[in-house]
Amino acid sequence: MPKGKGPQGKRITLKVAKNSVRVLFNGRRRLELSKMGIATFPKCILELADVEELDLSRNFLRKIPNTIEKFQNLMWLDLHSNQIDELPPEIGTLQNLTFLNLCNNKLTTKGLPEELTHLRNLRILNLGLNCLETIPTTLGALRELTELGLFDNKLTIIPKSVKKLPKLERLNVKRNPLPEFAEEDEPIDTIKRIESLYLVEKKDLCDPCLQTCQGERDELHKLEDMTPGPSEKPTFPSLTTPNSTARDNQEEWRIK
Repeated sequence: MPKGKGPQGKRITLKVAKNSVRVLFNGRRRLELSKMGIATFPKCILELADVEELDLSRNFLRKIPNTIEKFQNLMWLDLHSNQIDELPPEIGTLQNLTFLNLCNNKLTTKGLPEELTHLRNLRILNLGLNCLETIPTTLGALRELTELGLFDNKLTIIPKSVKKLPKLERLNVKRNPLPEFAEEDEPIDTIKRIESLYLVEKKDLCDPCLQTCQGERDELHKLEDMTPGPSEKPTFPSLTTPNSTARDNQEEWRIK
């Protein structure tokens, strides 16, 4: 990559990594490197490959190296909100993994290795907010799955082998172009079309998002002025704007 183009990333030293290890209430050790500005998987953390949990979320990672297989004790792996477009086949060697969050990346169907189905102890898998057009039928081999997130992709079909997973309690496929969820072509009330509202504070939004949100709020006010109704209308004085569904889904799936 030419100089000055793209995130260069922050260098993580072994000392920084060691200071980022936390012991959880259940006795597990979690290496927390979230929001560290990391663009390349830090080789130094291989010295800490005996941790049970690894958090590399909210960085700029594009690739996960095959050395991920060194983390054989991993039970919990959070890689959400990076720029990952493919996973290495070695991900399938993490046999103790029960939680895997890959939400909000750039994964395509080709980026999902067949070896992903070797994670036979996996209970929670989040693939939401990616670029998936299809889901491999082989994911039906993950018999221990209880929660599967596929929201905000480009899926037009969910394989029967996935729908019929024996322990699946929750399947989130919202905002996919699935035929069974296609809306009928009939007029509906504007207010009823809003699925949900998300309240946020201005300080949580970047300038471009804030400008967009303020524009949307102005449009809502115009609709209120044009729509006849009772004199007493509910007001939301602290409402900044409907937030991105990404944040809601992250909090919903993320295990603290």
